[in-house]
Amino acid sequence: MVVVALLILVAIFAPLMAPHIPDQTNSAAFLRPPFWQEGGSATYLLGTDAIGRDILSRLMYGARLSLSIALAVVLIALLLGISLGLIAGFYRGIIEIFIMRVMDIILTLPSLLLAIVIVAILGPGLTNAMLAVAVVVLPHYVRITRAAVIGEVSKDYVTAARISGAGTLRLMFSEVLPNCAAPLIVQASLGVSTAILDAAALGFLGLGAQPPSPEWGTMLADAREFVLRAWWVVTFPGLMIVIAVLAFNLLGDGLRDALDPKLKR
Repeated sequence: MVVVALLILVAIFAPLMAPHIPDQTNSAAFLRPPFWQEGGSATYLLGTDAIGRDILSRLMYGARLSLSIALAVVLIALLLGISLGLIAGFYRGIIEIFIMRVMDIILTLPSLLLAIVIVAILGPGLTNAMLAVAVVVLPHYVRITRAAVIGEVSKDYVTAARISGAGTLRLMFSEVLPNCAAPLIVQASLGVSTAILDAAALGFLGLGAQPPSPEWGTMLADAREFVLRAWWVVTFPGLMIVIAVLAFNLLGDGLRDALDPKLKR
């Protein structure tokens, strides 16, 4: 949680914290190493890339971009997943079968390959990459919501609300949905890490954020040819992806332990 909070703070205050403009180039500082290595400079603490841009500044702005992508993806998937899951849980029969079979088809396809196909159809770009990743992670939210709804609709409080005259929409959003929130919150926190990873993969393949955007996957793609000559241009963006994904995964595990009473001792 501390690491996630630090990442969010860096993303919010990147314009104040970054020592340089992320797209500013310096022709006299191509592939300059980090400050502790011979040839490094305190002006560029983590070194520069192939066209003289400060890596530390690009990582800070990249946190803003990568977290924004991840939060947008999770929000889209959460809204659609909750809606479809509620419909599938309440309207059993042909509607439920249709929704769940579509979700099963999406789940059978390799997630990254499906995202690549969607972006290839819509065209490369940040918005299309977000939509593609949202479609890929959507089935998890639909299945979790449907399973939670089916478990709740048979309980006495739902029966009492129905007898008292509550309509379907009120039962969905006022009675059942609040009691299904815990697994959805956990899945959303875990989904942020998945979205960061998938967005970075699309950026690495040139299908996500386009240069000169300081997105971590795009930074890795730009640095591929310099792996052997300048280790820092690949290592630091990769480390940021690892740290962010690991932090959100551990946060999701912690939330699951806190919100699931069956896991409490």
